[in-house]
Amino acid sequence: MKPASVEYHKATSIADAVDVLSSTEDEEAKVLAGGQSLVPMLSMRLARPSVLVDINGLTDLDYIRRDGDWLSIGALTRSRAVEKSAAVRDAAPLLSEAMGFVGHATIRNRGTIGGSVAHADPAAEAPAVLCALDAELVITGPAGARTVGANDFFHGFLTTAVGPDEMLTEIRVPVLPAGTGCAVEELARRHGDFAMVAVFAAVTVGDDGRCTDARLALAGTNPTPVRAREAEAVLVGSGLTAETIAQAAQAAAGVTNSANDIHAPAEYRRDMASVLTRRALRRAASDANVVV
Repeated sequence: MKPASVEYHKATSIADAVDVLSSTEDEEAKVLAGGQSLVPMLSMRLARPSVLVDINGLTDLDYIRRDGDWLSIGALTRSRAVEKSAAVRDAAPLLSEAMGFVGHATIRNRGTIGGSVAHADPAAEAPAVLCALDAELVITGPAGARTVGANDFFHGFLTTAVGPDEMLTEIRVPVLPAGTGCAVEELARRHGDFAMVAVFAAVTVGDDGRCTDARLALAGTNPTPVRAREAEAVLVGSGLTAETIAQAAQAAAGVTNSANDIHAPAEYRRDMASVLTRRALRRAASDANVVV
C-alpha cells in the first residue's frame, strides 16, 4: 500500500511546530522525527493523519549534555548517538546498553530516542529503560514547557501524556550513583525485533555490600512499560544473594499482564519475565562487584 494523502509541513522551529499542531486540533496531526515507526504505519495506512509536521530540521533538539546530576538529551537525538555517547555511558550505562537492543544499526542511525518514547510501543526498549531510570520528559505546547516523570508519561498502548497540540522536546535522566551495576536481558524472536520480554535492571550497592537502591522495569509484558516495585523492595537492604534475587524474580513476574497472542501465551511471557529478571540481576550485581 501507499500512504494516504497528507498535508506536509517542514517545521522551522519548536514554536512553529507547536503552532501547526495547535491549529489542527480538530484534525489529526503527527510529528515526523526519525520516521522508523511512523513511516511504516503511514505506508500501511494504520496511521492516516491530515497533517505531517517534519521536525528533522530542528537541530537544536539534537544534543547530549551533562547538566550537574542530570543528563539532558534532545528529543531528536538519534538512538545510535545515545548508544555510542561517552557521556551516556558514564552517567547512565543502563541507557547506553539498552540502546544497543533497538532494531538494527541502520534503524538506530535514523530513529530518534524521542520518537521511540513518544510512539510508546510497550515492547520498545527506550520507554522501559527511561522508566527504570526515573527519567523526566519535557513536553512543549502553546502554554510553554512542562515536565512529566517517565512512570507517569505512558497512559496506555501507544498513548502518552503528550497532548494533540504538544510535542516531546527533551529527556532528562538522573545520573546513576557510584556503586551501581546495570544489565539488560531481552528475549526477541530475532535480533532487532521488538522484545517479547525485556528486563532493565540497576542495583546500587553500599560499602557494606548491601543493596541501597534497585530499579527494575519490564517491556513487552503489559500495555505500557512497567516498574516491578515489589521486586525492588525485596532487593533493597539485602546482600543480593541468590535467594533474594530468586524472590525478586518471582515478584517481577507477578506484575506482568499480557494477553495470549500469535507470538507467545501470557504464561510464557510471565515465566520468561522471571528468568530474565534473575539473569539481569545477577549480571547487575556482578557489575557492582557483588558475587552471587
